[in-house]
Amino acid sequence: MNIDILTLFPDSVDAMLNVSILGRAQERGYIAIRTHQIRQYTTNKQMQVDDYPYGGGRGAVMQADPLYRCWAHVTEIHGPGRTIFLSPCGRTFTQSVARELKENYEHLILVCGHYEGVDQRFLDECVDEEISMGDFVLTGGEIPAMAVADAVCRMVPGVLPDDECFQEESHWNGLLEYPQYSRPAVWHDRAVPEILLSGDHGKVAAWRKKESYKRTMLRRPDLFAKFDESRLTTKAERKILQEAKDEISSL
Repeated sequence: MNIDILTLFPDSVDAMLNVSILGRAQERGYIAIRTHQIRQYTTNKQMQVDDYPYGGGRGAVMQADPLYRCWAHVTEIHGPGRTIFLSPCGRTFTQSVARELKENYEHLILVCGHYEGVDQRFLDECVDEEISMGDFVLTGGEIPAMAVADAVCRMVPGVLPDDECFQEESHWNGLLEYPQYSRPAVWHDRAVPEILLSGDHGKVAAWRKKESYKRTMLRRPDLFAKFDESRLTTKAERKILQEAKDEISSL
């Protein structure tokens, strides 16, 4: 997986994506994440990337030409890729969108906006889609770009030890993840559930599945409403779900 990020703040992005798990994955060649300073593609001494909006209004708009020059350089050197503008006007980013990007594209180009937005002509000419982190607005596209890069790259084979590292987590199968515990067995008079100390892997797996159902029902009923119960093909699976429902209804 190759990801190029067009930004006014490459140092900030590098500081996050070149360390820890993603940093090691880059060193081992599983992924490549490159940042590009948009100001380097300006044609004036001031390295200006923004100007007043046509039609009036507050603030400034990022100009099309510096963005285009930066984007053209990336595509010329590293090849074409799925170009995504991080914008509150785009479709909402979810785990399923991350899986879609990882499965369908080998190269992503993420464009980080600032100020009051980006000249629409650049978006019309170069951008394949817009993606939003949710129904809120940030001061720039760097945090969303880092979130997209992280969510996509962690699913690339070799980045994490095995697929279970992300397939057992929240949102992978439409549910929230079960609670996690570590040592000591008792902390501040709070004990780890006995089942997790039993050594019975079958019972532990059933408990975790039930807790995943319960957590999703309580915290995200909108997610649980979309859960397809027909996916449960065995009597044991259906029993776990029913137990979860009974426990929730008795609260």
